[in-house]
Formats: sequence, C-alpha cells, structure tokens
Amino acid sequence: MSSIATPDWSTLPAPEDDGAARHLPGLRIPSIPLPATDGSTVDLSALPGLTVLYAYPRTGRPGEPNPDGWDAIPGARGCTPQTCAFRDHFAELQSLGVAHLYGLSTQNTAYQRELAQRLHLPFPILSDEHLVLTKALSLPTFSTNGMTLLKRLALILRDGVIEHVFYPVFPPDQNAADVVTWLRAQR
Repeated sequence: MSSIATPDWSTLPAPEDDGAARHLPGLRIPSIPLPATDGSTVDLSALPGLTVLYAYPRTGRPGEPNPDGWDAIPGARGCTPQTCAFRDHFAELQSLGVAHLYGLSTQNTAYQRELAQRLHLPFPILSDEHLVLTKALSLPTFSTNGMTLLKRLALILRDGVIEHVFYPVFPPDQNAADVVTWLRAQR
C-alpha cells in the first residue's frame, strides 16, 4: 500500500461545530440506493447490524492540484488520510461488530473507483453525486469552485438508524481511531 503524506494539521484551519449535524442522532436513514465503487448499489436503510459511514468533501488525485483556496476551507483537507485510516482500522472495526463500512462523497463513482483501487480499500465508497441522501438527511455541506461538497463527519448506524455522529471531524486521520474508541466504550 502506498503511504500518504499527512499534512501538518496545525497549519490548517480546524472546522468548528456549527450545529449542522445536531439533528441526526435517532434519525432513520431513508431508503435511497447509492452506487458503490464495487459495482453494487447500497441502501443504507436496509443494512442489518452496525454500519459505519464516514463522509468527506472530495479526494484529489496525485499530480492534480486541489481547487483554488482548498487549504483555507476549515476541515476541507485530509480526505485521503481519513480514508487510509479507515482502511488501516478495517479489521479492528470488524472485530468490534461493524458489519458494514462505507465512505461517502458527492464525487461520481468512476472518480471514486480510482481512489478505491489506488488505496487498496477493502470497503466500497458510495456516491451521492446528485445529493439525494445529502438533502434527505440535511447533511452539512459547503460550496466551493462550483461544487457542493459534504462536510466531514462519521455516522454510526444500527439497523438503519443513526446512533451516533462524529462532527466536526478534525484531524481527519484520527476519525477512524475515534470511532474505534467509541465502539469499544459501548461494549
């Protein structure tokens, strides 16, 4: 697996809790099938057991510049380190009872598939390219460079109901470890 250079988080603006995810705990996920990088279609509302869904704004590609002003947007940077951390904690999450793990962004599946292959992800990334799930749940977003993107968060779902929300998430590469710590505390 390739190693990803982790940014110096102290040089980037941290997101603040704007309350945009406060309404989520206890909500049932609506039945909205989403395309996945493994070619399947996933309906989060129908998944039994424990699911971890982490959302991120967008991943870049090696050699391609980030959108103008990207590093100045609080919480925007760090999608690849966050995804790598979930990849690296995958077996541990499964040992803690997580039956399903997914990433989520508003990028299209073809774009996401490159990331999944490059990072050797053992789980699929879901696309909400048309913002259907984002709007149905009123997930926190921001707009830049003509794109509407998800703010970084992680949801713990049990049988299609949001049990816990991690928001805001910073630094991104600690999100998976924070999820592991929370799941251990629930045992």
